[in-house]
Amino acid sequence: MSYEYERVAPAAGLRLHLNENTAGCSPAVVAALRRLTAQDLAIYPDYDDAVASCAARLRVDADALVLTNGLDEGILAAAMVAFRGSAPTAPLEGTVVVPAFDMYAACTDAAGGKVVEVPLGPAFEFPVDAVLSSLNARTRIVWLTNPNNPTGQSIPRDAILRIARAAPRAVVFVDEAYVDFGGESLVNDAALSGLPHVVIGRTFAKAYGLAGIRAGAVIGHRDTIAKLRRVIPPYSINVCAAAALPAAFADTAHYDWYVRQVAESKGLLYRSFEAHGLEYWRSDANFVLARFPGRGGAIASALAGRGVHVRDRSRDPGCADCLRITAGVVDHTRRLLAALEEVL
Repeated sequence: MSYEYERVAPAAGLRLHLNENTAGCSPAVVAALRRLTAQDLAIYPDYDDAVASCAARLRVDADALVLTNGLDEGILAAAMVAFRGSAPTAPLEGTVVVPAFDMYAACTDAAGGKVVEVPLGPAFEFPVDAVLSSLNARTRIVWLTNPNNPTGQSIPRDAILRIARAAPRAVVFVDEAYVDFGGESLVNDAALSGLPHVVIGRTFAKAYGLAGIRAGAVIGHRDTIAKLRRVIPPYSINVCAAAALPAAFADTAHYDWYVRQVAESKGLLYRSFEAHGLEYWRSDANFVLARFPGRGGAIASALAGRGVHVRDRSRDPGCADCLRITAGVVDHTRRLLAALEEVL
């Protein structure tokens, strides 16, 4: 079986289907990009300011992180590091807790690994015992999303640490793409000092509104990060990203405002779903998953006809008739709910 990322066609209207920042980036980022000159675009970029500002924002040493072209590049680099070396008679494995971001399986497969899927529990609870049972001498990477996509559920810290201790020969990749909106980050967690094979992925697409810039980071023990640097191209971050990151990190007011908007939007979604008697899951991310029994696809299509786009996740394990709805700017959420009232 082969794996590849599911690309979603661009959509005009209210885009609540790709977990994007619905407010846009900080005005300070736009100003920084406008200051770029023709000469800046003609030379290879200097990353010193971007690295230093990211390290300061995350409160880590600069040699404990590597910037990547979107977190996608960090995921691919981790897979390449995990599966490097001699090929055994049996294929090396990567464990993916599903449903999950498509890139984990795609990159495991691309690097020559065998994908081992472990499903979430029936209420989307994290299956720590099943993950532990999946580990063996061939396991080379374990992919964990915290909070999960598409459920928005966080993984208990102790569960991650148990898995890391049980898989000392594997890279344990904790994807914290959505941790800005809730949950508990492992960055700077003292327990990781004895677990150098754990790395943490962060993206600046969501809370900072830089999806189009393509910038992310992987954080971990300096020796493990050094291995990732060996497989990442030397100039994969473009000059726009290098200029945007320091400006984005400096504007903490814009960041804090958007995080508050997401929290308020999630509250509006919860109340609407409760009023309609719909099953949903409280989320630590910038989206909410809700089930519309027997009508998920039809409701998504009807909303799209009204210029409001949400993501039908019915093909994911355990997600029949589930729609994932981005929670962003409050006014956008109110527009979504007005359209949903018409459809329901």
